[in-house]
Amino acid sequence: MTFEQQWIEYDYNPYILFNSTGKIISLNSEAQFLLGAAKASEIFELASSYANITYGFKTTFLELNLGRYKFFGLTVGYESDDEIGIKLYQMPSFNINKPKPTGELTNIYTLVDLCISTKSISSDIVFVKNFDPTIPEILINSNEFIKLLNKIYACFSDNKKIFTKIYFRVGEHIKFEDKKYSLFSIEIKAKNQNRMQEFKAFAENSNFIIEIKDKITINIPMILS
Repeated sequence: MTFEQQWIEYDYNPYILFNSTGKIISLNSEAQFLLGAAKASEIFELASSYANITYGFKTTFLELNLGRYKFFGLTVGYESDDEIGIKLYQMPSFNINKPKPTGELTNIYTLVDLCISTKSISSDIVFVKNFDPTIPEILINSNEFIKLLNKIYACFSDNKKIFTKIYFRVGEHIKFEDKKYSLFSIEIKAKNQNRMQEFKAFAENSNFIIEIKDKITINIPMILS
C-alpha cells in the first residue's frame, strides 16, 4: 500500500468508489463502519445526486444523518462514466474522544429494571419495555450508568407512559484501540419532551455515547472482558 493509499485508508472520513451500476469497487476502513449503518445503494444515490454535471469534482455542504453518523458535507468526483467516488465529511461531536469504557461485567437488564422499579415506587408512570433478550453481560460502570438512566427518566417524568427499548444494532461497530466492538442501544422515548434541554448539557459531559432526537438513545459497546 502506497503512502497515498494509506492516507485514504486511515482517513477519519468515509470514502467509497462505485462502478456505474452502484457496485462498490473500493472503500476505506471508516466506510466499512458506515456501511453497517447505511445501505450502499443509499450512498450511491447520494453520489449520483450531488455529482457535477460534467466530469470533475464537486463539494457540497449540507447536514446529513446516516444511522448514528452525522456529516456536514460531501465531495463527489468522476472522470468517466464507469466510476464515481464519494467522500463524506464527519461532523465533529462529543462522541469522538470518548474513552474505552471500564467497569465490571454486568447484566444490563438488571440495571434497567432497577431504575424502572425505583421510579415506579413514587410515580404513576406506566413503563413499557421492549427488550431483546440476547444481549450478554457487558463491561460497564454500573454506578455511572444508573445515574445516567435516572437522569433520563427524570426528563420524562411529566409523562404518563415511558417506552424503553433494548436492541442489538445489526452490523454497527465502534473502534477502541484499533479493535472493533458490536453495539447495542437503550432507547427511551415519551411524548412530552419539555425537559429534554435539561438533559443535553448533562449528556455532553457523559462518558456514554448518546444520541438526542425525538428520543434519547444510549449506544453501548459490547465489551465482554
